[in-house]
Amino acid sequence: MSGLAEIFAKLSLESNDLVEVTNADLTPNTDLNDLQKAEADQWLTLSLADRAAENVAALNSVLASRTFLLNTPSATIVDLTVAKRVLALVQAMSDEDRKANRHVVRWVDLIQHTVGITEVEINVDLEAPREIKAKEKKESKEAPAQEGAKKEKKAKAPAAATEAPSAVDADAAKKEKKDKKDKKKKEQPAKVEVPVSPTMIDFRVGHIQKAIKHPDADSLYVSTIDMGDEEGPRTVCSGLVKYFPIEAMQGRMVVVVANLKPVNMRGIKSTAMVLCASDENTVQFVNPPAGAKAGDKVFFESYDGVPEKQLN
Repeated sequence: MSGLAEIFAKLSLESNDLVEVTNADLTPNTDLNDLQKAEADQWLTLSLADRAAENVAALNSVLASRTFLLNTPSATIVDLTVAKRVLALVQAMSDEDRKANRHVVRWVDLIQHTVGITEVEINVDLEAPREIKAKEKKESKEAPAQEGAKKEKKAKAPAAATEAPSAVDADAAKKEKKDKKDKKKKEQPAKVEVPVSPTMIDFRVGHIQKAIKHPDADSLYVSTIDMGDEEGPRTVCSGLVKYFPIEAMQGRMVVVVANLKPVNMRGIKSTAMVLCASDENTVQFVNPPAGAKAGDKVFFESYDGVPEKQLN
């Protein structure tokens, strides 16, 4: 094993501790502030094998304004770890995908050079103009042939003409069409309206593992929340920046709506919603019962039912 693979093999992907790499000038873990450490944990989660592909666009958005992933003066062990995980995705990208994710491509190439490896070639020439094929001019001989075809069509037109239908026939046709339409409406079964019930909503207890500010939206937090899913924690965007400091988000137990339709919020897919209550002056978290754990269901008394798979 040699080159980039040998250096990446030294990384401890199960730990947040930084590992010494002797031939690379890395920013040590002790120089990271609390926000950078939170971002580090966030990206180590988002870049896991089963989640890396869906988060490439978000990674590209962050790197648009940063040289290194955690906005440090030099690379960190997190840069090396995440770069290793997305390297195969970058190598498999088409030219169009590389142009769309040019900041990720530039960053991966930079990390290679940071650790002194140049054997893994990545094409970073993303400014090449697209090839435009010139349209072939039709030969002038086609012009007479086209004119002849037009004359032939004009000559055939009178033969294809038919007598216009009478007003009586037109009225009969309209009436027949209307009768068919009315019959079709009568045959359709009446829609059964399902009564609205709080049991339709999948309320759960969630544990905010980490929260960071959205790189492209000043009013949003991006949180990693454990909701008891087998697939692991979810990414959730919350518009709570002006109501709570980021410290109030860290490690908090909350109530979440877990069956909302996923929505893309400034480049990051949000798959749930943190539940809060508000009046004219204040916004407060809806706190789960004492002793509740992540994934516990939250019910309403006297209501019995199964939550919808996904709310529209």
